[in-house]
Amino acid sequence: MAVPPRAAARLGRWLTARLPAALRVDARERWRAALGAGVGIVLTVLASRWLGSQAGLALWLAAPLGASAVLVFAMPASPLAQPWPVVGGNALSALVGVACASLVPDLPLAAAVAVAAAIAVMFVARCLHPPGGATALLAVLAQADARFVLVPVLLNMGLLVAAGMAFNTLTGRRYPHRAARQPPAQRFSAADLDAALAHYNQVLDVSRDDLAQLLHHAESAAYRRTLGELRCADVMSRELVAVARDLPLAEAWALMRSHSIKALPVVDRSRHLVGIVTMADFMRHAALGLPWTGGAAGAPAAAPAPERVGQIMTRRVRVAGAQLHVIELLPLFSEGGHHHLPIVGEDQRLVGILTQSDLVRALHRAVRPA
Repeated sequence: MAVPPRAAARLGRWLTARLPAALRVDARERWRAALGAGVGIVLTVLASRWLGSQAGLALWLAAPLGASAVLVFAMPASPLAQPWPVVGGNALSALVGVACASLVPDLPLAAAVAVAAAIAVMFVARCLHPPGGATALLAVLAQADARFVLVPVLLNMGLLVAAGMAFNTLTGRRYPHRAARQPPAQRFSAADLDAALAHYNQVLDVSRDDLAQLLHHAESAAYRRTLGELRCADVMSRELVAVARDLPLAEAWALMRSHSIKALPVVDRSRHLVGIVTMADFMRHAALGLPWTGGAAGAPAAAPAPERVGQIMTRRVRVAGAQLHVIELLPLFSEGGHHHLPIVGEDQRLVGILTQSDLVRALHRAVRPA
């Protein structure tokens, strides 16, 4: 019987929608994880077999070791793969499984109770580890006694964690994984993140701090994509007012007031920046009774009053290149306290000035709906 084309198309879409998402790791990381799991397993098995033979034990290897290896080597940053979940989660689950095998005579019921109780215990002990469910089930199926907790479970998992620490560290992965306690500044706070996690109310295979880092990087990438390749030369003010260092202060003050600006770049004859004079520089000298600032006339002065721009200008000036991406300057304006930034060309000559107003206009154009 032929399937109608529309039904076939709907079925195809339904199947496609249920395909797992592609793993966003490169081939190098995939080979690193596979090689690490292989090395970890072979070292653990060899060591466990030798120790088991020395102690005269027939059971020295537990199958959940393989599942734990996947987490330790392929997902070393996962909260489920850290040493305490690997060792503690498996050991506590094994203990639960041994208890259920001894106390619950019906095998199906014992298996169900063991897995359920193991999950509950791991939640309480903060060592949730998916292979722990298999460990509890194995203990029931094997009708294991208390020795099962020590050998093979604790022995296998302890050796696996040791191998994971060595291999992950040698290949550039932090294990045990510790995320930065204070992620970079972002628009959401720790309380916002906690509220979102409480609303989601599910176990995430990523730590809270790592999640904050991921969101920060995603936000930065979104800003960079939105702002595109916007550079200082695209948004800076080109019709700037620049002065020489020997300009009288009264004239500089008049220029600032007539152009309604708060800073005057100071340049030499080649238009190389030598300083900047700002409203704050003038205000620092207000107490001297300078006529252009409206200071108290007749105020005592310990030294002759400055008369030229070069005498009060700020000499150490932070500048930016004309081809620098605007997004890289956002922290400077938002957190560094800057209100204006001189822009220089490749020859280090002054070509413009970037102000907070220029930056706000650029951001508005970039983020407003099309």
